[in-house]
Amino acid sequence: MESIAIALITAAGSILASIITVVSVIITSNKNNAAVDAKLDKQQAVIETKIEELTREVREHNNFARRMPVVEEKIAVANHRIDDLEEEAKRRRDAG
Repeated sequence: MESIAIALITAAGSILASIITVVSVIITSNKNNAAVDAKLDKQQAVIETKIEELTREVREHNNFARRMPVVEEKIAVANHRIDDLEEEAKRRRDAG
């Protein structure tokens, strides 16, 4: 009878130790998951900020790219006008 009681006490101790181990693992796992979640949230915020900045820069570049042909055309017109004025000045010098 005494050996049965010792076996039951030993089994109960083993079960209790197992339960404590499982609870400890769950608690540790939850803490680690919270830390990982916090790191992921921070990284996500950094990525979103970088994407917003890149989007702004792309829009700025696209706006510049749209305006460049207009600027190039105005430069061509100005160069043509300068050529015309130089020719007119040369004609006046030669005539006068």
